[in-house]
Amino acid sequence: MARSEAVEVLSIDGYEVRITHPEKLYFSKQVRVTKLDLVRYYLSVAPGALAGILNRPLVLKRFVNGAEEPAFYQKRAPTDHPSWLQTVTLSFPSGRTAEELVVDSAGGLVWIVNLGCIELHPHAIRAADLDHPDELRIDLDPGPGVGWENVRRVALEVHSFLGEIGLRGWAKTSGSRGMHINVRIEPKWTFDEVRRAALALSREIERRVPKLATSKWWKEERHGVFLDYNQNAKDRTTTSAYSVRPLPDARVSTPLSWQELPDCNPADFTVFTVPERFTTLGDPHADMDDMQAR
Repeated sequence: MARSEAVEVLSIDGYEVRITHPEKLYFSKQVRVTKLDLVRYYLSVAPGALAGILNRPLVLKRFVNGAEEPAFYQKRAPTDHPSWLQTVTLSFPSGRTAEELVVDSAGGLVWIVNLGCIELHPHAIRAADLDHPDELRIDLDPGPGVGWENVRRVALEVHSFLGEIGLRGWAKTSGSRGMHINVRIEPKWTFDEVRRAALALSREIERRVPKLATSKWWKEERHGVFLDYNQNAKDRTTTSAYSVRPLPDARVSTPLSWQELPDCNPADFTVFTVPERFTTLGDPHADMDDMQAR
């Protein structure tokens, strides 16, 4: 490792990655986390973080001035990206196209973190097939004043329903107040078909627990926990496993086992606690890619 005043050069899996302004504070109000701290966090959970984005096109959400300042989305891969980083060209409903990065190594992960990507935003597709998602995404979004207990109850209802129809969901905290449940599917359905399946699932959960959950699109009609089926639209991305979120406590979107869900608290999972959890418990989603539903 070579070091200068403003640059840290890391050798990762045979690649050299420059970390510019490594001591720049990315979190400072409640906790103190520098850019280099963020890099070290992602390296500590790299197998889990990479599993969530592997071979998937990425939208770069860049917090160039840290988590406490506005971010911007960058679909197109930077022109100066390393030659060892893959790109693919995506087409969007608007008719536009974008060449997006595909990260498949710890070196690539660190390279995008250096750009200010505090959190990771993969599409629900793989680079080998850009038209057919291999993941159905269930986003549980609590409305104002809705507590974590209700989010957990809705998540367990989703888990129960998926089991009834022969599917397995993989839960993780959103890194904020909600929860994500992902289902691996065979990549043979279109985005519209997957979105319609997510809508049908959302309406069934609303039917089962009408006081807790809603699938209503208009905000003024919602109550409780909103099942955001539109996260399955073609142009959408969501934060993936082990993503750091721009909350004051540097909270992490953390994979869970269903057994620990009833007693967990999303505030317990931060850049300071998740590395030890990962080392001790491993990744609860490690077998996710082996459970593709047909």
